[in-house]
Parts: sequence; C-alpha cells; structure tokens
Amino acid sequence: MSATQPRTNWQVTRSVWFAMFMREAVSRTMKDRMGWFWMIFEPVAMVTIVILVRTQIRGTNRLIIGADFIPWMIVGMMGFFLVREGLNRSQGAIDASRALFAYRQVQPVDTVLVRGFVDGMLRTFVFMLFIVGGLGLGLKIFPDNGIYALFGWITVWALGLGLGLVISVTGTLVPEINRIIRMLSLPLMILSGVLIPINTLPHAALELLMLNPIVHALELLRLGFFENYRVVAGTSAVYLWLWILALNALGLLMHLRYRDQLKAK
Repeated sequence: MSATQPRTNWQVTRSVWFAMFMREAVSRTMKDRMGWFWMIFEPVAMVTIVILVRTQIRGTNRLIIGADFIPWMIVGMMGFFLVREGLNRSQGAIDASRALFAYRQVQPVDTVLVRGFVDGMLRTFVFMLFIVGGLGLGLKIFPDNGIYALFGWITVWALGLGLGLVISVTGTLVPEINRIIRMLSLPLMILSGVLIPINTLPHAALELLMLNPIVHALELLRLGFFENYRVVAGTSAVYLWLWILALNALGLLMHLRYRDQLKAK
C-alpha cells in the first residue's frame, strides 16, 4: 500500500481559507440576528436623512452633471461602506481568530484576507438589493456600463483590502490606532465626496482632497453607473491603482515581518 502523498502548500492554504470562510460567514449571517438589519438600515437611514436635508437646500442636482443626485449618492455611499468595512472589520480580525493560531497552518494574514472577502461578498449582496429596490422605485441606478461598474466595485474592494491589511497590523500592535480610525470614519465620508459633490470647493481645497484615493475610487465607480457623468477634475485610475498596489504590498510585508508578534500579542 503506497503512502499518501503530502498536500502541497497551496492545497493546505486553500483548505484553511475555506474553513475560515465558512466560520466567518456563519458567524456574520446567523450569530447576530440584527446583522443583516443594520447592514441594510444604515445606508437607508443615511439616504433618508440626506434627502430630507436636500429638500431644504435646493440646487444639488445642478452640481452633478450626468447623474441624478439620489442614485449618485447611493453608489458613492455603498462604495464608501465597502472601504470602511476593510478599515473597521480588519481591526478585530486577528484577535477574533487568535485561538486558531495554535494550528501552525493558520497565519494572521489569513484571518484578514478571509474577513475581507466575506465582508465584500455581503456588501455586494446588499448593493444588489439597493439596485433592485431603486429600480422598483423608478431610480436610474442600473449601471450604464456593467463591465466598468464591476471593475470599479472590485477596485474599491481592493482598496479596502489594502487598507485593512495595513490597519490590522498597526491596530493590533498599537491599539490606540483603532480608536483614531473609528473617529475619522464620519469625517472621511464627508471628505471623500460621498454625500455632497466636492467639485464645488475652492481649488486649493480640492487639490488636497484629491490626494485621498477613496475619492478617485468612488468617482470611477460612479462613472461605470452613469456614462455621461463628469468626474471630478484630476480623477486618475493610475493614481488609484498605485495606492492599491502599494497598500496591499505593504500590508503583506508587514504581516510577514510581524507575524510572530501578531500571534503572541
């Protein structure tokens, strides 16, 4: 009887990711009964509040060329929430799976990658619900260029993953960083052009805001939904992908460098 061939590194990694994916998916969708409610209610509440404010301040549509305000805002909001999930959910990924580090096959980076994938899938499903609901209400929210919109969504996802990889290391080693990230969540939403168009700001302020890669990600995502949409001047896919590649590479290198410290923390 021949001995069983040992599994390759890729086969082991794939098995670890699948097991962790099932664990994370079940935990996110079944453990907390209110989890689905808050994922849907939060953007609905935000959209409702902004619409109520808009009824008091007219003229928003005239600042957005090629798109209606409400669909424009929904697309930007769902994209921002995907990035925010990468920032916030990655903070507790390592601590939540610390018991699994007793198995040498499980590494801290695996927990962040799997959680980022699960969060992205859940946000994608919620976004699809919003598109279907918006179409039912007569909103022009169906993407004009499906391939470009899908690429834009994957780009936003990749940006959130890169931020999550970096924050998961720094936030675990220096817990105070997590508090700062949570405090910056709402200001970052405003400064990323989610709720109001930033092209009305003075040129000096606009130049500073365009250093934020989230702005570029949301503008390119909106362009996939509204083919006649005029993006903010200076939007660049090259600049955005340089950020994405740099953040993901830096995050992976940090996980490799501080692997033992993350396990022992």
